[in-house]
Amino acid sequence: MRRILSAAAVLAAVAAMASPGAGSRRVVLIVWDGMRPDFIDAGNTPNLCSLIQRGVYFERHHPVYPSATDVNGTAIVTGAYPGHSTIVANMDYRPAINADKPVGIEQPAVVRKGDEVTGGRHLAVATLAEFLHSQRLRTAIAGAKDVSLLADRAPRGEGGGSSPVLAAGTAMPAGTEAALTAALGAFPPVGKNDEGKDNKLERDNWTTRGFLEVLWKDGIPAYSLLWMAEPDASQHPSSPGSPAAIKAIRNNDANLGCVLAELERRGLRDDTDVIIASDHGFSSISRAVDVAARLSAAGFHAVRRVDGGLKSGDVLVIPNGGSTVIYVGGRDPAVSARVAAWLQEQDWTGVIFSRAPFAGTFPLGVIHIDSPDAPDFTVSFRWTPEANPFGAPGMVCIDGKDRGPGGGAHASLSVSDMHNILIAAGPDFRVGMHDSTASGNVDLTPTILWVLGFKDEALRRDGRVLGEALTGEAPPLKSSESKHLTARREIAPGRVWEQYLDMAEVNGVQYFDEGNGSVKSAR
Repeated sequence: MRRILSAAAVLAAVAAMASPGAGSRRVVLIVWDGMRPDFIDAGNTPNLCSLIQRGVYFERHHPVYPSATDVNGTAIVTGAYPGHSTIVANMDYRPAINADKPVGIEQPAVVRKGDEVTGGRHLAVATLAEFLHSQRLRTAIAGAKDVSLLADRAPRGEGGGSSPVLAAGTAMPAGTEAALTAALGAFPPVGKNDEGKDNKLERDNWTTRGFLEVLWKDGIPAYSLLWMAEPDASQHPSSPGSPAAIKAIRNNDANLGCVLAELERRGLRDDTDVIIASDHGFSSISRAVDVAARLSAAGFHAVRRVDGGLKSGDVLVIPNGGSTVIYVGGRDPAVSARVAAWLQEQDWTGVIFSRAPFAGTFPLGVIHIDSPDAPDFTVSFRWTPEANPFGAPGMVCIDGKDRGPGGGAHASLSVSDMHNILIAAGPDFRVGMHDSTASGNVDLTPTILWVLGFKDEALRRDGRVLGEALTGEAPPLKSSESKHLTARREIAPGRVWEQYLDMAEVNGVQYFDEGNGSVKSAR
């Protein structure tokens, strides 16, 4: 990253934004939270399949690691690696926000407090929407989850411009929320509605209608983002491939059809690039472990909250599904060394990333999670390729007590978590192309900036412009290679801990395919 633009730097521009001129390009990005590529077919996703025929299907698309929603939501809307955006986990310890316990990075109160204590840099890199505001272009952001707030979070009053934001039923600027309620009724609460239907799907349907009928009422801006909570919301309790998950995917496809129909109705389909992505893949849970309890049993002072602040010798464990982050109080080197060695003995440990160098671990920077306040350890849990009862491959161990076998999770380095979807169709994308070059969520903002005409800014982001998929002038493919990294430590005579990380590198941008580890007999 060669230049960082904070949210505070663009607040003044939000109040006076122009509509795109006649003939200007528009980009609509729709995120299907937790969608795996193997569930795309004519039966489940006819609208998405039609879009693939009209555009580009990216066969080797990747999330950043951890393969979690807030981390990837940030990567999608900034084009930055987690280490640069500083969002390296969904649940993290930010003592300036809350010194007593971990916080959810996307929660509105956390976002507001994060910007307050950092001078508008809860995300350390300007989002795509923030940059476009600085160029006097309008945007529209809507999501059934709070993660959509990360895309455009600057508070604004009634005079705060014409770029609305909708996140889990709450909206800006003032008046937008009232307009949504008047048009659609209240945002469906968690649980079942009066007809006994699960509101998971209804929350997505309400958000899609609000996006089309209220946020787009006065015109479609240069850039729009619609974030669907499904199939993630259904896959967590029931696992990928379950009847509930398939029903959610079909509902997503129906909502996609509504967006495409609205573009057709307005005569804007030929001037609009439509991009469908997911934030991460998904796995089924093989078992759950309580890492804090196991560390305590091994003699560590392991905790899940630190009332009054993290003290020297404390080991703070923060579950993130298929990964866990660990903070060592005072960054005590002796305690950290013991934690590293202990992790390498566990039968659920997959890959260990550490702030300090230890034999048999990878440094945080290898996978771009080396933010200034990053944890001492991030651990991806062990996974296997076996299928669940619905035939969906990919089983993973998780840290936590709320979910177990029969449910689903993500955030690990499993193949199932680290491969997600990307489809793009419109005037700037080739037709009928299957792109076999590796791509990632970090590439979305650079590519959108490029097609909207902001080429210099596109090249300033960590990701690359997906030029091989574009119809016009674009940065060429200069290099592409695969890498296999390993780290080993002898833990006892005849026994070795070994972990690996497989990745692709295209034009200097890195995409991670998988990683795992285990104890083996010494060779």
